[in-house]
Amino acid sequence: MTYRPVISTQADLERMWRHLMEPLGFGGSSLWFLPVGPDGEVHPAIVQVEDVDPLPPPEEVLAMVAGVASVVDDVAPGARVAFLRSRPGRRGVDADDRAWARELYAAARTVGVALEVVHLATDADVLPLPADAA
Repeated sequence: MTYRPVISTQADLERMWRHLMEPLGFGGSSLWFLPVGPDGEVHPAIVQVEDVDPLPPPEEVLAMVAGVASVVDDVAPGARVAFLRSRPGRRGVDADDRAWARELYAAARTVGVALEVVHLATDADVLPLPADAA
């Protein structure tokens, strides 16, 4: 059976990321994204950008989010984008994680794409990085 979650709440989104990232344990830092349609259905394509910098240059994040928005609009018009940062280690949210979330939210506002709550996956847990905490 194919895993096809429907995202109606933040809890649904977190459950989806947990399902997709388990078993937890990462050799490097990555950024993952996928489209979530207006009806909450998740598009079956998940994309991983490997070896991302710990502290994102804002212009690079803006260019990446603009590219993601363009692709998502072609594949799933009207979709929101769900991002997750994964990295090795067992520590909780740190300054680099908050910087990534802050830059993703800022770039999405500039580009005009709707984002789901950004998440973080470490070797120990999956955690939300809401905009007001970034």
